[in-house]
Amino acid sequence: MSEVKIFEHELAGRSLRVEVGRLAGQAHGACTVQYGDTVILATAVQAPSPREGIDYFPLTVDYEERLYAAGKIKGSRFIKREGRPTDEAVLNSRLIDRSLRPFFRESERRDVQVVATVLSVDQENDPDVPSLLGASLALAISPIPWGGPVAAARVGRINGEWVLNPSYEARLKSDLEVFVAGTETEVVMIEASAREIPEEVMTEAINFGHKHLARLFPFIKEIVAAVGQAKRADLAPDAEEAEAETKLHSKVAAYLQGKFETLFARRGKEAYRQALAEITAGLDETLKADNDVSKEARVQGVGLVQEYLDKAARELVLSKGIRVDGRTLDEIRPLSSTVAILPRTHGSGLFQRGETQVLSVVTLGSPSDEQTLDGMEEDGKKRFMHHYNFPGFSVGEAKPVRSPGRREIGHGALVEKALEPVIPTDKATFPYTIRVVSEVLSSNGSSSQASICGSSLALMDAGVPISAPVAGIAMGLITDPNDKSRYRILTDIQGIEDHSGDMDFKVAGTARGVTAIQLDIKLGGIPDQIVSETLVKARAAREKILATMAQTISAPRPEMSPFAPRITSFNIPVDKIRDVIGPGGKMINEIIDATGVTIDIEDDGLVMVTSVSAEAAQKAIDWIKNITREVEVGEVFTGKVTRLMNFGAFVEVLPKQEGLVHISELSWQRVNNIEDAVKVGDTLEVKVMEIDDMGRINLSHKQLLPKPEGYDGQGDNNFERPRRPQRSGGFNRRGR
Repeated sequence: MSEVKIFEHELAGRSLRVEVGRLAGQAHGACTVQYGDTVILATAVQAPSPREGIDYFPLTVDYEERLYAAGKIKGSRFIKREGRPTDEAVLNSRLIDRSLRPFFRESERRDVQVVATVLSVDQENDPDVPSLLGASLALAISPIPWGGPVAAARVGRINGEWVLNPSYEARLKSDLEVFVAGTETEVVMIEASAREIPEEVMTEAINFGHKHLARLFPFIKEIVAAVGQAKRADLAPDAEEAEAETKLHSKVAAYLQGKFETLFARRGKEAYRQALAEITAGLDETLKADNDVSKEARVQGVGLVQEYLDKAARELVLSKGIRVDGRTLDEIRPLSSTVAILPRTHGSGLFQRGETQVLSVVTLGSPSDEQTLDGMEEDGKKRFMHHYNFPGFSVGEAKPVRSPGRREIGHGALVEKALEPVIPTDKATFPYTIRVVSEVLSSNGSSSQASICGSSLALMDAGVPISAPVAGIAMGLITDPNDKSRYRILTDIQGIEDHSGDMDFKVAGTARGVTAIQLDIKLGGIPDQIVSETLVKARAAREKILATMAQTISAPRPEMSPFAPRITSFNIPVDKIRDVIGPGGKMINEIIDATGVTIDIEDDGLVMVTSVSAEAAQKAIDWIKNITREVEVGEVFTGKVTRLMNFGAFVEVLPKQEGLVHISELSWQRVNNIEDAVKVGDTLEVKVMEIDDMGRINLSHKQLLPKPEGYDGQGDNNFERPRRPQRSGGFNRRGR
């Protein structure tokens, strides 16, 4: 075992401890990061040789949750080990990936794998900040070529005060949550959610986080200086290969001269794609006819088209302020929207921006349809869900339909985060579980932001009382590689601008403010100034989109779809909950079986009855209220005789509530034998005469019968006055 090195630093009033040399000795870079009692192990490994036949950098980042870290055993009866990653694990993997990737060479073809394994969680400090820091350190101290390091910070705001790396409990009180990753001088990645926060406040939050993460770099540099390894040399071609590559570039550049101007004049993704295919095919034929170009070089040359295309698109924007589709820098593609296009769903919205088209559909369910959360970090219920689907046909590709990948999970979570601040939270007024699914039907950039718009439309169409509609926009950036002060910010980027540009800055919000941000950078980082400018331009674009959406539907419908279930909410005394549930759930299951409704009962006595049938719902509601309500003197009931005693008959006036009709209260005439008057199972109309101190109910049947003519109750008529036995709490003593 190598020598163990320990480094300590104070961060936001808590100890940050980094240990190198104890664990994972065969990884190319490894460390543990402890923040409070949360501990993660970060490792980095690089393959010894390039992967053949690929045209991208093969980076894999995995965030591994271990339930033992939280002292938990998996809830499944049959599978006790961890299975597929949870959504939270996938989102954290993406968070780390998006922060590390910009600092690798795009030409790198050796596989790199970074793994952050959570070993301990203290339920106070989120593992994601130390995981990103650990991943950055593992790469920085390894021999893997990498341009980092980076650091991270989470920012909250409670009662107007900024909080650095707030605990789970503090985050519940915060009106925003901003996760920032960056270098000492630039912001690299942002993931944020907020409750309609103004852009200037969001800018201040990002700057606050960046300022504090920058203070970690002396500590990081100390670790790298102490235990860092010499970096491997980048794989570079030898002199002969370099000369051949230079000649190939010259031939490709000569062929492409002037051809991109024609390409950029094409409108529409398909026309653009066909024109690009013609250019590529022409280059291939030209290189094939050149005897000095080998088959391998020809393939390489064709692959250079995208590189030259990116440069041409970049220069067009920087020099002329014109984009590849002819729009101005702040121009949004044509917008259209509609709602209620599906006849039997609870709500639907179709939103289109340029060639990006998304159909969002709302389903409303009972409270019991909530998602149960049973993860490493959190337990509980989730009543609002958004899911995002991106099939191959949306981009004209034939590919297998599989379960959601990281991209689908990440985009779905971003939309959910953007909409959550406007979703009603009071179960007493809107108790429904809400699921929204966004189907991307056509995509040419920014499908996640179109999903936000489509989902807002669908929610309003479904009659969900959201506090305000939400819209999203994707902003881009084109920068001069040789002079980063020369840049242009683009509004509403499409596919080629996302691919060729330097930034994908997604901003969602209402007319009041921001609800979600997701920033990815390709060029290594951006200064705070660009962050601020982008947020301002994004607000202007968002206002235009919201105005278009308002022309379709401006507020939630007052009535829900006739096909949506109706939920009736009411309260019962807490001490009556067990009466409704019954022993082993017998009573509540009897109600459900008899009516077909769904019944949910909260601990505070809130009862929610869900049913598509109003008649069935009312039957269940009356049943529950009869179980829980108190009988009052003077009320009249029609109930069944449940049992007989020699002193009277017991009648069920409400479910599981009985009262006694004393033998003297059955008739105005004398009744000598109880069985002569009533039988078990008979229906009897009774009136409540008394409720004694012990809660026992005394009933009368004769008080609802006509009094015989001449009867004065004094015994001086032809009727014998019924003998009134001594009573104790409504029962005949001799009958006990």
